[in-house]
Amino acid sequence: MSYDDAMSQSAPKLDGIFLDLYGTLTAGDRAAVHAACQRIVDDHCLPIGEADLAVRWGEKFFALVDESNHDGFRTLVECERISLVDTVAEYGAAIDPTPYVEMLEAYWRAPPVHPEVTDFVAALKLPVCIVSNADEDAARIALARHGLNFAHVVTSEGARSYKPDGGIFRFALRRTGWRPDRVIHVGDSLHSDVKGALSAGLRSGWVCREDRIHDIGEAAPDQTFRDLMELADWLNRNGD
Repeated sequence: MSYDDAMSQSAPKLDGIFLDLYGTLTAGDRAAVHAACQRIVDDHCLPIGEADLAVRWGEKFFALVDESNHDGFRTLVECERISLVDTVAEYGAAIDPTPYVEMLEAYWRAPPVHPEVTDFVAALKLPVCIVSNADEDAARIALARHGLNFAHVVTSEGARSYKPDGGIFRFALRRTGWRPDRVIHVGDSLHSDVKGALSAGLRSGWVCREDRIHDIGEAAPDQTFRDLMELADWLNRNGD
């Protein structure tokens, strides 16, 4: 008997699935970030390449996101603006972050989806709750653009909590009425999705694509999937 089969027999069946949006259903934002960073480097003659600037900005951005929960909540757009100004200041430049952050906002509203998404949605038998580190309007516009309709949509802005903080998962459990022992949260980030789900007492699934970007997390998922169709097959064996 395989490990997955043993887990299927020992774990309760599922009420539904919590599913990440950006990077899981959609392509990641690396191209958009690098394009914005190249423009910043060119506009301000920074003594750093666009790839290195993207890494440094990303470090500051994710550190700020992790601090921006509950009473100290900031939207993703606010976190992008603050972290970009701080990053560029390290290289002696002062900038208006608006045009560069707008490039990322355009991605968040119209991200391309992975090629198997249509077949994945058609194969699903369980209800889905999107649980996404996202600003509310951007996430809903992105889903509508691709005709993706799910039972529930929970964003960090709505919950005032970013994964891996447990608040967003507790908010989603209240919204759905599902039991935590009958939910799996699936996403592409070991840091945000896997660590967050495990910390909230949920089962965790990790979509680990061959072309995935570097992940700062080290949490170990309960299940690993190469793509969304592998996830659909597993879900259809483990739902009610």
